Amino acid sequence: MGSRSAIVLGLLAGALTAAFVFVALVAALPEGVSVPTPTPPPTVSIAPSSSPSASGSVAPPASPGSSADEAFMIGQPAPALVLDQLGGGTIDLANLQGKPVWINFMATWCPPCRDELPQMVSFANRYADDGLVVVAVDVNEDETTVASFMSGIGVTFPVGLDPDSAAQTAWRAAVLPVHYWVDATGVIRAGAAGGIGPDIMAQSLATILPGVDVQP
Repeated sequence: MGSRSAIVLGLLAGALTAAFVFVALVAALPEGVSVPTPTPPPTVSIAPSSSPSASGSVAPPASPGSSADEAFMIGQPAPALVLDQLGGGTIDLANLQGKPVWINFMATWCPPCRDELPQMVSFANRYADDGLVVVAVDVNEDETTVASFMSGIGVTFPVGLDPDSAAQTAWRAAVLPVHYWVDATGVIRAGAAGGIGPDIMAQSLATILPGVDVQP
């Protein structure tokens, strides 16, 4: 309320000052000279502030194009993904058509990435018979560093190397870690960013494993 009152008082003071100046000018002019009536200032409307949320913070306004579906390309065909595989060979997402694929962009220096990988190994082992393929994409690190880290925590699923971050850019994986769940037809059905737990992993996996009871 203090800011609203200050604005209104400022507008009134400005209007009164303009009126006094106008009257003084008219009085000083010779007879017969007319002065055009000044245009009144536009009305200023003060929108009420946003209502605080339950946590006490003000919720930011929604921005067009900022939804999760757009951010993670959900419902769209997955971009191409062709990478050198850790240990030799090539990972090509096109060759995995017909299989549900969980893709995780990560790096060994990233704490939530490290925390998630053992859980991902568990899901990969439990749902391999349902056709699930898990692929980790290490961003901008040398192969020796990645190989040492992956062997240390027992990662057995394919690991792709993205040394120049080209795949990261193509997939809009701006902040690591980022997860994408791609169904057997090659369409992205779910996505998540930041450190996630087994509950979100299971819910997202269920979107690409229809008919499978996915447990955390």
